[in-house]
Amino acid sequence: MIYSLSGKLIHTEAELAVVECGGVGYACKTTLSTLQKIVGEENVTLLTHLSVREDAVELFGFADKEELRAFKLLISVSGVGSKAGLSILSAMNPQQFALAVATSDAKSFTQVKGIGKKTAERICLELKDKVAGETISVRGQSPVLIPQIGGNIGEAVTALEVLGYSSAEAAGAVSQLDPDLPVEELIKKALIGLARF
Repeated sequence: MIYSLSGKLIHTEAELAVVECGGVGYACKTTLSTLQKIVGEENVTLLTHLSVREDAVELFGFADKEELRAFKLLISVSGVGSKAGLSILSAMNPQQFALAVATSDAKSFTQVKGIGKKTAERICLELKDKVAGETISVRGQSPVLIPQIGGNIGEAVTALEVLGYSSAEAAGAVSQLDPDLPVEELIKKALIGLARF
């Protein structure tokens, strides 16, 4: 198992980065967000996932552990392959992905090329329990606790959605608050937080 690659970045193209380690160039399939982070750097480190199938051996590289974990979660879903996983993570960061799953926001996934409604719903259904209650952090952003939607939290998220906020925005705003607060207070405080942004 190859855990990571550290070396000279010798080539990039759409969804591909080649890292030279000890005189060997390793081709890593990757996301657009990882490419944006590493382009222009001379030496890079990519966390990797090695996929071995009957017809292919592929190496996938990611700039951070959150993106690698999101990719592994995605490819664990029945019917979601590595190409779809890369497409989803090219369109959204790991935090947006986790919020979309936690709030069953299948619409966010259907906006990604090649992801249909049934696949999007399957992603939300199969991964919802795996991301609920986790803290997801992305470089440059404050950590967000992915809420377990239910009770007062669920009602507040639903109310914010009725007011026009996306599931991810609503869940992100409510996740920062005390879940024991009354629904009205959660909504009020979430609206104040959303207004600041």
